[in-house]
Amino acid sequence: MAATGSEKQGAKAFYVTTPIYYVNDAPHLGHAYTTVAGDVLTRWHRQRGEKVWFLTGTDEHGQKIMRTAEANDVTPQAWCDKLVEEAWKPLWEHLNIANDDFIRTTQKRHTDRVQEFVQDLYDKDEIYKGGYEGPYCVGCEEYKLPGDLIEAEDGTKLCAVHKKPVEILKEENYFFKLSEYGPKLLEFYEANPGFIQPESARNEVVNFVKQGLEDLSISRSTFDWGVPVPWDEKHVIYVWIDALLNYATAVGYNENPAKFDETFPANVHLIGKDILRFHAVIWPAMLMAQGLPVPGRVAANGWLMVGGEKMSKSNLTGIKPQDLTSHFGVDAYRWYFLRAIAFGQDGSFSWEDFTARYTSELANDYGNLASRVAAMVGKYFDGALPASAADGDAEKAIHEGLAKAVATADAKIGEELDFQAGILAIFDFVKQVNGYITEQEPWKVAKDESEEGRARLATILYTAAESLRAVAVLLNPIMPETSQALWDSLGAEASLGALAAQPVQSAATWGQLPAGATVTKGAVLFPRLEEKKD
Repeated sequence: MAATGSEKQGAKAFYVTTPIYYVNDAPHLGHAYTTVAGDVLTRWHRQRGEKVWFLTGTDEHGQKIMRTAEANDVTPQAWCDKLVEEAWKPLWEHLNIANDDFIRTTQKRHTDRVQEFVQDLYDKDEIYKGGYEGPYCVGCEEYKLPGDLIEAEDGTKLCAVHKKPVEILKEENYFFKLSEYGPKLLEFYEANPGFIQPESARNEVVNFVKQGLEDLSISRSTFDWGVPVPWDEKHVIYVWIDALLNYATAVGYNENPAKFDETFPANVHLIGKDILRFHAVIWPAMLMAQGLPVPGRVAANGWLMVGGEKMSKSNLTGIKPQDLTSHFGVDAYRWYFLRAIAFGQDGSFSWEDFTARYTSELANDYGNLASRVAAMVGKYFDGALPASAADGDAEKAIHEGLAKAVATADAKIGEELDFQAGILAIFDFVKQVNGYITEQEPWKVAKDESEEGRARLATILYTAAESLRAVAVLLNPIMPETSQALWDSLGAEASLGALAAQPVQSAATWGQLPAGATVTKGAVLFPRLEEKKD
C-alpha cells in the first residue's frame, strides 16, 4: 500500500521500524500488534504533513530458519520465499499496513552491506578471533547468561522465553568488543533518558549494562545458513548482527548516501521486550563503533497473553489475525489492541473483552452516532447539511471538547506513543457529542417549524456533523476504512478533498465542513456482531 501525505523535501524523515520477523512460521497476533502500532504512528505523522518512512520486513538467516526448512524438506531460501509471499506480505496488505519498504535479509542489497559493515569493524580492530562455550537458545538465536535461564523439575536448564531446553555450544567465533562500550552506553542513557521506553525497560537495560558487558560473539561456524564473514568464509555472521543492520541497509547505507542522510537513524524502533537488549545495548554500540548516529528511541511493547502465557507459536497460543478480522473486521482489529492494552505493558486478549468493547464503543457509541446524524440530516434537511446559526453554550462546550481531544490525541499518539490514551481522548469526545444530541433532543426541536426552531435544529445537526468530520480525521490513522466511509457519508471528499491529506493537528479548527454538503446514510460502520456473517 502506498503511503500518502505531503513531504518536506530534504527534511529528515520521521523513520519508524518494526522488528524484522523470523519466518519460521506464519505471523500471529503478537507480530501484528507491533506492526499495526507502527502503521498508526506513521499514518499519524503523515497526516501532520511530515516526511515519513516506515520499514518492516523479515529475518531469514540463522539456525532456527535452517532447522525449520530442513524439517519441511525444503531449502532455507525456498522456505523463506514461501512464507514471505504467502503469509507475511499478504497479512500486512490485509491489515492495511502502509509500509514504505519491506526488507528481507536474504536480499543482496542487505547482505553486501552487512559484509561491508562488519569488514569495517574488523579493519578498525573492533573484532577479534576467539572461542566460546555456553548455553544457546536456538529460538532466541542467542547465547544465554545464567540469569536468563529457568530450571525444569528434572533440573534441565530452559530458556525463560521459550520454556525449551538450551543447547550447550562450543565453537570458534569472532567477537565484537562490546565490553568497551559499557561506559559510553551509560553516558548516552544518562544524556538521553527517553531513549528506552517504557521506564521499566530503561531500568532493566541500565542495570544490565552496569553489571558489566561481555564481548559479543558475532559469528557462527557450526552451520552455513547466513551471510559469510568476508575475511573468513568458514564463518557466517551472527544472525542478530545481520538482522539489526537492516535498519541501515534498507535506507541506503554505503549505497545511497542522500537517502541515508535523509532517513537514518530511526526516530523510533518498535520492538517486543524480549529483544530489548539487542536494540538498546548491542545496536547502539555497533553504531558508536562505526561512528554512526544512534536512534532516537527504542520503544518496547509488552507481551500479548493468552491464558497467562506469552502468545507464540512455540507455546501453542498463537492466534491468526484473520481469525479476528473475519469476525470483527479489519478496522476494529486495528483499533482494539491499541485501545485495550497500554503500549509498553503486557496485556491479555480474550474474545469476550473484544466483543464487549466492540459493541459498547464502536457499534453503540461511534457507529450509532454516525448513523443517527446522517439519518436526521436526511430526514429534516433532505440530505443537505444546514448552516449553523448562533452557537450557544452547548455548542461552545463541543468546540472546547474537540480542541482538548485533538491536543491530547496528537501529544499521546504522535509524541508519547501512548496509543491507548490518545484513542480514549477521541472516544471521550464521541461520548460528549452523543451526550450533546441526547440533551438537545433534535427530534423534538424538529417539531417546532418556526424560523427559530429550524435555525436551532440546523445548529444542532451542523454541530454534530462537524464533530464527526473531525472524528473521521482523528481516527483515520487508526481505522482508515471506516473513517473513509464516514468522510464520504458527510460529503467531505467533494468539499474538503482527500481524508489522508487532512492535518490531524488542525482537526479542531471549527467550521471546515461547508453548509450544503451532501450527507448520505451509508452502510453501518460497525454492524452488530449478531448481524455479521462468520
